[in-house]
Amino acid sequence: MRLGFLGCGVIASAVVRGLAGKGHQITVSQRSATHSAALAAAYKDVTVAANQAVVDASDLVFLGLMAETAEAVLNELTFRADQKVVSFMAGADLDHVADWAAPAAAAAVMIPFPGIAQGGSPVMALGDTALLAGLFEPDNRVFALRSNAELKAYLSAQAVLSPAARLVGDAADWLGQRVSDPVQAEDFLRMLVSANLQASGCADLIEALNTPGGFNQRLRLHMEEAGMRENLSAGLSELER
Repeated sequence: MRLGFLGCGVIASAVVRGLAGKGHQITVSQRSATHSAALAAAYKDVTVAANQAVVDASDLVFLGLMAETAEAVLNELTFRADQKVVSFMAGADLDHVADWAAPAAAAAVMIPFPGIAQGGSPVMALGDTALLAGLFEPDNRVFALRSNAELKAYLSAQAVLSPAARLVGDAADWLGQRVSDPVQAEDFLRMLVSANLQASGCADLIEALNTPGGFNQRLRLHMEEAGMRENLSAGLSELER
């Protein structure tokens, strides 16, 4: 496909890296020049152009813009009726995107993560999820959402990623102060958490690690008694509001 990217920040760059080398013609905008230049240097099928040239060269345009400035940027561009647009902007629903990019069709809102560059990453999507599955699966998994309310709830819940990384990072720092190889210590904990959560549902894993008096049970109960679950629920509800 002929794919265009308006905005070329960290997330858009990761999506480009996940798609490059798979037979597509990819054009990225000059915004975030460092990222766009690096992509063009790394992949023969990626070129850099001004915003209107990106639109002109593409059948499917990805919007990696800030929601606060997207309307002003897109109103300066001319889209075609035969084009589709996919937005990475969590703060703009499909109706807004359709207005800004008319007469192009607003196909989907898609929320990717940096891991999409390597594969094995979840992709939240509302709209034409079949289109996105054709592009990103089976390397990644597209999670189809059914409404703006579901998108809002998923957006809130995905914020657990940062505190989860903080938790593992702090445990790695603690362990690194007590062993000879701190880098290996963090690698161990990251692999421990990711591999076991990938292989098992959360409730099943907690039960498997619930040996009475065991280290895992004792630490979990200590953190739950400190209000971990209540604080998490309150934080997620605040994000949803």
